[in-house]
Amino acid sequence: ASSDAAWMARNRSPMGMSPVGTTIRASEKAFAPDASVRVLMAMLARNPNLYSHKRLKEAAEARGHTLDIINTLRCYMNIASRRPEVYYNGEKLEGYDAVIPRIGASVTFYGTAVLRQFEMQGVYPLNESVGIGRSRDKLRSMQLLARDGIGLPVTTFAHDPKQTDEVLKLAGGAPVVIKLLEGTQGIGVVLADTNRSAVSVVEAFRGAGVNILLQEFIKEAGGTDIRAIVVGGKVVAAMKRTGAEGDFRSNLHRGGSAKVIKLSPEER
Repeated sequence: ASSDAAWMARNRSPMGMSPVGTTIRASEKAFAPDASVRVLMAMLARNPNLYSHKRLKEAAEARGHTLDIINTLRCYMNIASRRPEVYYNGEKLEGYDAVIPRIGASVTFYGTAVLRQFEMQGVYPLNESVGIGRSRDKLRSMQLLARDGIGLPVTTFAHDPKQTDEVLKLAGGAPVVIKLLEGTQGIGVVLADTNRSAVSVVEAFRGAGVNILLQEFIKEAGGTDIRAIVVGGKVVAAMKRTGAEGDFRSNLHRGGSAKVIKLSPEER
Protein backbone atom coordinates (compact mmCIF):
# COMPACT_ATOMS: atom_id res chain seq x y z
CA ALA A 1 0.00 0.00 0.00
CA SER A 2 2.84 2.39 0.81
CA SER A 3 4.44 1.85 -2.58
CA ASP A 4 1.07 2.47 -4.22
CA ALA A 5 0.72 5.74 -2.31
CA ALA A 6 4.11 6.91 -3.61
CA TRP A 7 3.12 5.78 -7.11
CA MET A 8 -0.08 7.81 -6.96
CA ALA A 9 1.78 10.86 -5.69
CA ARG A 10 4.13 10.70 -8.67
CA ASN A 11 1.51 9.89 -11.29
CA ARG A 12 -1.57 11.95 -10.54
CA SER A 13 -3.01 15.25 -9.50
CA PRO A 14 -5.15 15.66 -6.34
CA MET A 15 -8.16 13.34 -6.44
CA GLY A 16 -10.70 14.41 -9.03
CA MET A 17 -8.98 17.71 -9.88
CA SER A 18 -7.57 18.76 -13.21
CA PRO A 19 -4.31 20.79 -13.09
CA VAL A 20 -5.81 23.25 -15.54
CA GLY A 21 -9.23 23.71 -14.00
CA THR A 22 -12.63 22.18 -14.54
CA THR A 23 -12.71 18.94 -16.50
CA ILE A 24 -15.17 18.39 -19.33
CA ARG A 25 -17.04 15.11 -19.74
CA ALA A 26 -15.16 13.08 -22.32
CA SER A 27 -18.33 11.38 -23.50
CA GLU A 28 -19.85 14.79 -24.28
CA LYS A 29 -16.81 16.23 -26.04
CA ALA A 30 -15.79 12.93 -27.71
CA PHE A 31 -12.15 13.84 -27.07
CA ALA A 32 -12.31 16.85 -29.37
CA PRO A 33 -8.83 18.22 -30.18
CA ASP A 34 -9.76 21.61 -28.72
CA ALA A 35 -6.80 22.88 -26.68
CA SER A 36 -9.18 24.19 -24.01
CA VAL A 37 -10.59 20.71 -23.30
CA ARG A 38 -8.81 18.95 -20.44
CA VAL A 39 -9.74 15.35 -19.71
CA LEU A 40 -9.09 13.52 -16.43
CA MET A 41 -8.43 9.87 -17.18
CA ALA A 42 -7.75 6.74 -15.16
CA MET A 43 -5.73 3.85 -16.54
CA LEU A 44 -6.39 0.45 -14.97
CA ALA A 45 -2.97 -1.23 -15.09
CA ARG A 46 -0.80 -3.31 -12.78
CA ASN A 47 2.60 -2.17 -14.04
CA PRO A 48 3.12 1.59 -14.45
CA ASN A 49 6.62 1.01 -15.83
CA LEU A 50 5.47 -0.95 -18.88
CA TYR A 51 6.55 0.86 -22.04
CA SER A 52 3.06 1.07 -23.54
CA HIS A 53 1.62 2.44 -20.29
CA LYS A 54 4.29 5.11 -20.00
CA ARG A 55 3.81 6.14 -23.64
CA LEU A 56 0.05 6.49 -23.20
CA LYS A 57 0.62 8.66 -20.13
CA GLU A 58 3.18 10.80 -21.95
CA ALA A 59 0.86 11.23 -24.94
CA ALA A 60 -2.05 12.27 -22.72
CA GLU A 61 0.04 14.78 -20.78
CA ALA A 62 1.55 16.19 -23.99
CA ARG A 63 -2.01 17.16 -24.95
CA GLY A 64 -2.70 18.81 -21.62
CA HIS A 65 -4.72 15.94 -20.12
CA THR A 66 -4.19 14.15 -16.80
CA LEU A 67 -3.83 10.38 -16.69
CA ASP A 68 -3.68 8.51 -13.38
CA ILE A 69 -2.28 4.95 -13.39
CA ILE A 70 -4.23 2.82 -10.93
CA ASN A 71 -3.40 -0.76 -9.93
CA THR A 72 -6.50 -2.72 -10.95
CA LEU A 73 -6.19 -5.36 -8.23
CA ARG A 74 -5.83 -2.75 -5.46
CA CYS A 75 -9.24 -1.25 -6.27
CA TYR A 76 -12.26 -2.26 -4.23
CA MET A 77 -15.92 -1.51 -4.76
CA ASN A 78 -19.07 -0.52 -2.94
CA ILE A 79 -21.95 -1.90 -5.00
CA ALA A 80 -24.79 0.23 -3.69
CA SER A 81 -28.10 1.00 -5.38
CA ARG A 82 -27.76 4.08 -7.62
CA ARG A 83 -24.47 4.92 -5.90
CA PRO A 84 -21.66 2.80 -7.38
CA GLU A 85 -18.27 3.59 -5.84
CA VAL A 86 -14.67 2.56 -6.46
CA TYR A 87 -12.00 2.97 -3.79
CA TYR A 88 -8.21 2.91 -3.95
CA ASN A 89 -5.85 3.22 -0.98
CA GLY A 90 -8.71 4.40 1.22
CA GLU A 91 -9.79 7.13 -1.19
CA LYS A 92 -12.93 7.18 -3.30
CA LEU A 93 -12.10 7.48 -6.99
CA GLU A 94 -14.33 10.11 -8.52
CA GLY A 95 -14.31 12.95 -11.02
CA TYR A 96 -12.91 10.91 -13.88
CA ASP A 97 -14.06 11.58 -17.43
CA ALA A 98 -12.67 8.42 -19.01
CA VAL A 99 -11.04 5.13 -18.10
CA ILE A 100 -8.46 3.20 -20.14
CA PRO A 101 -8.54 -0.50 -19.23
CA ARG A 102 -5.19 -2.29 -19.59
CA ILE A 103 -6.41 -5.52 -18.04
CA GLY A 104 -4.21 -8.63 -18.34
CA ALA A 105 -5.81 -11.92 -19.32
CA SER A 106 -5.03 -13.45 -15.92
CA VAL A 107 -7.17 -10.85 -14.10
CA THR A 108 -10.02 -10.55 -16.61
CA PHE A 109 -12.76 -11.42 -14.11
CA TYR A 110 -11.79 -8.87 -11.45
CA GLY A 111 -10.57 -6.28 -13.94
CA THR A 112 -13.84 -6.20 -15.87
CA ALA A 113 -15.76 -6.00 -12.57
CA VAL A 114 -13.82 -2.85 -11.65
CA LEU A 115 -14.36 -1.45 -15.15
CA ARG A 116 -18.12 -2.10 -14.92
CA GLN A 117 -18.18 -0.09 -11.72
CA PHE A 118 -16.66 2.89 -13.54
CA GLU A 119 -19.15 2.40 -16.38
CA MET A 120 -22.02 2.47 -13.87
CA GLN A 121 -20.71 5.85 -12.69
CA GLY A 122 -21.03 7.17 -16.23
CA VAL A 123 -17.27 7.22 -16.87
CA TYR A 124 -16.45 6.77 -20.58
CA PRO A 125 -14.53 3.50 -21.18
CA LEU A 126 -12.02 3.29 -24.02
CA ASN A 127 -12.94 -0.41 -24.26
CA GLU A 128 -16.22 -1.57 -22.73
CA SER A 129 -16.25 -4.42 -20.24
CA VAL A 130 -18.57 -6.45 -22.49
CA GLY A 131 -16.16 -6.11 -25.41
CA ILE A 132 -13.19 -7.19 -23.29
CA GLY A 133 -15.11 -10.21 -22.03
CA ARG A 134 -16.00 -11.21 -25.58
CA SER A 135 -12.46 -10.80 -26.85
CA ARG A 136 -11.04 -13.01 -24.10
CA ASP A 137 -13.34 -15.89 -25.09
CA LYS A 138 -12.16 -17.37 -28.40
CA LEU A 139 -15.41 -19.26 -28.95
CA ARG A 140 -17.57 -16.19 -28.37
CA SER A 141 -15.32 -14.13 -30.66
CA MET A 142 -15.67 -16.72 -33.40
CA GLN A 143 -19.45 -16.79 -33.02
CA LEU A 144 -19.66 -13.00 -33.33
CA LEU A 145 -17.38 -12.90 -36.37
CA ALA A 146 -19.33 -15.73 -38.03
CA ARG A 147 -22.61 -13.92 -37.36
CA ASP A 148 -21.33 -10.87 -39.24
CA GLY A 149 -20.09 -12.87 -42.21
CA ILE A 150 -16.34 -12.61 -41.56
CA GLY A 151 -14.34 -15.37 -43.26
CA LEU A 152 -13.01 -17.88 -40.74
CA PRO A 153 -11.20 -21.21 -40.62
CA VAL A 154 -13.66 -24.05 -39.96
CA THR A 155 -14.04 -24.12 -36.16
CA THR A 156 -15.73 -26.80 -34.06
CA PHE A 157 -16.57 -27.13 -30.38
CA ALA A 158 -18.12 -29.83 -28.20
CA HIS A 159 -18.36 -30.67 -24.51
CA ASP A 160 -18.56 -34.45 -24.58
CA PRO A 161 -15.20 -36.20 -25.29
CA LYS A 162 -17.21 -38.98 -26.95
CA GLN A 163 -17.98 -36.53 -29.77
CA THR A 164 -14.30 -35.94 -30.58
CA ASP A 165 -14.40 -38.00 -33.78
CA GLU A 166 -17.42 -36.03 -35.02
CA VAL A 167 -15.96 -32.56 -34.35
CA LEU A 168 -12.62 -33.63 -35.78
CA LYS A 169 -14.40 -34.69 -38.97
CA LEU A 170 -16.26 -31.35 -39.11
CA ALA A 171 -12.92 -29.50 -38.86
CA GLY A 172 -11.66 -31.39 -41.90
CA GLY A 173 -9.54 -33.92 -40.06
CA ALA A 174 -5.83 -33.81 -39.30
CA PRO A 175 -3.76 -31.76 -39.38
CA VAL A 176 -5.89 -29.69 -37.03
CA VAL A 177 -5.22 -26.84 -34.58
CA ILE A 178 -6.42 -27.32 -30.99
CA LYS A 179 -6.78 -24.20 -28.84
CA LEU A 180 -7.64 -23.37 -25.26
CA LEU A 181 -10.67 -21.07 -25.19
CA GLU A 182 -8.95 -18.51 -23.01
CA GLY A 183 -5.30 -18.93 -23.94
CA THR A 184 -3.10 -15.96 -24.88
CA GLN A 185 0.27 -15.34 -26.56
CA GLY A 186 0.17 -18.69 -28.34
CA ILE A 187 0.09 -20.66 -25.10
CA GLY A 188 -2.26 -23.64 -25.23
CA VAL A 189 -2.22 -23.87 -29.04
CA VAL A 190 -1.33 -27.32 -30.41
CA LEU A 191 -1.01 -28.63 -33.96
CA ALA A 192 -2.06 -32.28 -34.19
CA ASP A 193 -0.63 -33.92 -37.31
CA THR A 194 -2.75 -37.08 -37.21
CA ASN A 195 -6.29 -37.94 -36.18
CA ARG A 196 -4.94 -40.24 -33.47
CA SER A 197 -2.79 -37.50 -31.92
CA ALA A 198 -5.69 -35.04 -32.16
CA VAL A 199 -7.96 -37.42 -30.25
CA SER A 200 -5.28 -37.93 -27.59
CA VAL A 201 -4.78 -34.18 -27.10
CA VAL A 202 -8.53 -33.52 -26.93
CA GLU A 203 -9.07 -36.31 -24.41
CA ALA A 204 -6.20 -35.04 -22.26
CA PHE A 205 -7.55 -31.47 -22.20
CA ARG A 206 -11.12 -32.56 -21.59
CA GLY A 207 -9.98 -34.94 -18.87
CA ALA A 208 -8.45 -31.96 -17.08
CA GLY A 209 -11.75 -30.06 -17.39
CA VAL A 210 -10.31 -27.56 -19.89
CA ASN A 211 -12.50 -26.12 -22.66
CA ILE A 212 -10.97 -26.26 -26.12
CA LEU A 213 -11.93 -25.75 -29.75
CA LEU A 214 -10.70 -27.43 -32.92
CA GLN A 215 -9.82 -25.37 -35.96
CA GLU A 216 -8.97 -26.10 -39.57
CA PHE A 217 -5.22 -25.85 -40.21
CA ILE A 218 -4.47 -23.38 -43.02
CA LYS A 219 -1.23 -24.84 -44.38
CA GLU A 220 -0.99 -22.20 -47.12
CA ALA A 221 -0.55 -19.47 -44.50
CA GLY A 222 2.97 -20.75 -43.86
CA GLY A 223 3.01 -19.60 -40.24
CA THR A 224 1.94 -16.06 -41.10
CA ASP A 225 -1.19 -14.01 -40.48
CA ILE A 226 -2.42 -10.46 -40.81
CA ARG A 227 -3.86 -8.45 -37.94
CA ALA A 228 -5.97 -5.41 -38.74
CA ILE A 229 -7.22 -2.78 -36.31
CA VAL A 230 -10.72 -1.61 -37.15
CA VAL A 231 -12.17 1.60 -35.69
CA GLY A 232 -15.70 2.66 -36.58
CA GLY A 233 -15.91 0.11 -39.38
CA LYS A 234 -12.67 1.32 -41.01
CA VAL A 235 -9.24 -0.36 -41.04
CA VAL A 236 -6.82 2.13 -39.50
CA ALA A 237 -3.70 -0.05 -39.25
CA ALA A 238 -2.48 -3.53 -40.14
CA MET A 239 0.55 -5.73 -39.58
CA LYS A 240 1.79 -9.05 -40.89
CA ARG A 241 3.04 -11.53 -38.30
CA THR A 242 5.44 -14.34 -39.18
CA GLY A 243 6.20 -17.25 -36.87
CA ALA A 244 9.66 -18.31 -35.78
CA GLU A 245 11.44 -20.88 -37.95
CA GLY A 246 9.63 -24.22 -37.72
CA ASP A 247 6.71 -22.84 -35.67
CA PHE A 248 3.19 -22.65 -37.13
CA ARG A 249 2.23 -20.01 -34.53
CA SER A 250 2.86 -16.39 -35.51
CA ASN A 251 2.68 -14.95 -31.98
CA LEU A 252 5.40 -12.42 -31.16
CA HIS A 253 5.64 -13.90 -27.67
CA ARG A 254 6.62 -17.22 -29.27
CA GLY A 255 9.52 -15.68 -31.18
CA GLY A 256 7.60 -14.41 -34.21
CA SER A 257 8.21 -11.12 -36.00
CA ALA A 258 5.92 -8.41 -37.35
CA LYS A 259 5.98 -5.60 -39.89
CA VAL A 260 3.55 -2.84 -40.85
CA ILE A 261 1.64 -3.49 -44.08
CA LYS A 262 -1.03 -1.80 -46.17
CA LEU A 263 -4.06 -3.95 -46.94
CA SER A 264 -5.29 -4.29 -50.49
CA PRO A 265 -8.84 -3.11 -51.33
CA GLU A 266 -9.90 -6.78 -51.46
CA GLU A 267 -8.45 -7.50 -47.99
CA ARG A 268 -10.18 -4.44 -46.60
